[in-house]
Amino acid sequence: MKKFIYLSLLIVGLGSCNKKDDPTPNPQSDIVKDAIYDSMEEWYYWNQELPSKPNPSDFTTNEEFLEAIKFKPLDRFSYLTTQEEFNNAFVGRNAGHGFGFAFDANERLFLTFVFNEAPAGKDGWQRGWEIIEINGKPISDYQTSTGGYDFKLGGSEPGITNTFTFKLPDGTTTTRSNTKAEYQSNSVLYQSVIELTGKKVGYWVYNSFKATAGLNPTRSKEVEDSFDYFQNQGVSELIIDLRYNGGGSVAVAEQISNYLIQFANNGKLMYTNKLNYLKPNLENSVNFKKIGSLSLERLVFITSRGTASASELVINSLSPYFDIALVGDNTFGKPVGSFPLSPYTPELKKNNVELVPITFATANSEGNTEYFDGFEPDFLVGDTPQFNWGDLQDLRLTTAIQILEEGSINSRILNSYFKPRWEMIDAFRGLQQEFPAY
Repeated sequence: MKKFIYLSLLIVGLGSCNKKDDPTPNPQSDIVKDAIYDSMEEWYYWNQELPSKPNPSDFTTNEEFLEAIKFKPLDRFSYLTTQEEFNNAFVGRNAGHGFGFAFDANERLFLTFVFNEAPAGKDGWQRGWEIIEINGKPISDYQTSTGGYDFKLGGSEPGITNTFTFKLPDGTTTTRSNTKAEYQSNSVLYQSVIELTGKKVGYWVYNSFKATAGLNPTRSKEVEDSFDYFQNQGVSELIIDLRYNGGGSVAVAEQISNYLIQFANNGKLMYTNKLNYLKPNLENSVNFKKIGSLSLERLVFITSRGTASASELVINSLSPYFDIALVGDNTFGKPVGSFPLSPYTPELKKNNVELVPITFATANSEGNTEYFDGFEPDFLVGDTPQFNWGDLQDLRLTTAIQILEEGSINSRILNSYFKPRWEMIDAFRGLQQEFPAY
């Protein structure tokens, strides 16, 4: 009897070690890879293009497994992260130095934006500072064989220190050591009102579609404050600068579109979304619900190849209803969107794996949904990151003003266009590509 009881306990014990019942998280396990494939079969927008399930044991990481099954011709976007990182990113909880940078026409590298509460912002860094050295080496030392750049700044986790030497607009230089830390990023980088003949024009630099944590329904308090400001100032036209905006929350994109839409078009179709053939019951249409009192006649968007996702959704949704001009460069080209799948997949949730594949496509009221090559600007104008926000020497801002004031632009500006060989968005993948910052 004792032997029987012992044998029974041993069998129960062995049974409890079954991989599927193991309560210990193992994010890179074959079980997780199986869950990734099964989730893609159910939710992936291009699920009919999935290959047969590969052997999970042939892949060291989940990322390698996902890369092997993505629909390569069009999918540059699906990614994996953790649930905490995904949730934090969409409400602006970041870690790092807290800045962006870009090259000018002469291959000089400049700060493009700095988040107020980030380590760089607290140290007083500003757009327009030229970066001449990183960790004691000139910028040219970081160029790769492909023509891009790898500045070797380390991961985003707090505690990593890098040293930067800047040339300031007054010609002096300064060297700053900066340590990465957690911070709350701001989406609104700059706002002002420009007085033109007989009218007021708002200028709004918007960096990412991030919701304010704790607000229900999902929306941005920063957006509310900005549009209250423009309403109180009585602006009749608006310049929206999205040149470094990689996207973010669709709910915040809807919020902004509802502030911008005219009263006459309230209730009309904003966009429709389309899912795969298994999910037609989840497809829906979103109509405009006018917010506030702003009555705008024209919109100008400043764009670049860093303008992506939710930024393009706003432009596409409003274009049937507005006289819109685009200034700058081609946008990124992402007419599709995602939502996280761990809520629908217990194995992903248990192992803190967040799968964010392309799950839907959007179309505006005219049916425009195929812009994988991005939106072409009406006026090709190169970036001038050597000038701070609001400086009229910034060619893209000056062009936008000329369009609203004169209806045409100076040919000298058109002749200044250049296409960068490498842009900041090229350095990032996945979640970080949607919110690119160092």
